[in-house]
Amino acid sequence: MNNLSYNSTQRFFHWLTFLLVGFQFAVAWTMSEPPKGQPPVGLMNLHLSVGLTVLILMSMRLAWRATHAVPPPAIGTPKWQVIASRAVHSGFYLVLIVLPFAGWTWSSAKGWPVTFFGIVALPPLVATGSANGRLAADIHETLSIVLLVLGAIHVLAALHHHYVLKDGTLRRMLPAAAKGRSL
Repeated sequence: MNNLSYNSTQRFFHWLTFLLVGFQFAVAWTMSEPPKGQPPVGLMNLHLSVGLTVLILMSMRLAWRATHAVPPPAIGTPKWQVIASRAVHSGFYLVLIVLPFAGWTWSSAKGWPVTFFGIVALPPLVATGSANGRLAADIHETLSIVLLVLGAIHVLAALHHHYVLKDGTLRRMLPAAAKGRSL
């Protein structure tokens, strides 16, 4: 068993991303689209702002990842699992960067102003009525499903490592306060 934990910054990024993405899905499933010609308000506007927050967070994660190594896999982890893990994590990074851009592009094509929590106005990525809006919408919706699939694979793999393999992989990402508790 290899007990090298992720550092506190890596754990912070991981769990904050988890919370924000979970929040995004909850908002997306409950929000309603504004009437045609109206700007987004309420939950839709919050969804756009939190999406931008995810984009910023993922940029920070990439910068951190480029300068800080992650712990090696648990000793004895088969090569195919290491490759699969890297593929899933790369998929997360790709999806969580493209997804907000697709949402921003979709909103721009609808003519919606995109602001960061009503404080900073962002420029439109395409012109209002752009044909790229439908493509961006399709990408946004498809990647949302891909994100759910990646999340399910990630959670199932973590549980498999913890309850079946008992190799300490899950504990390496837990907040320090939770590591001593039994799961």
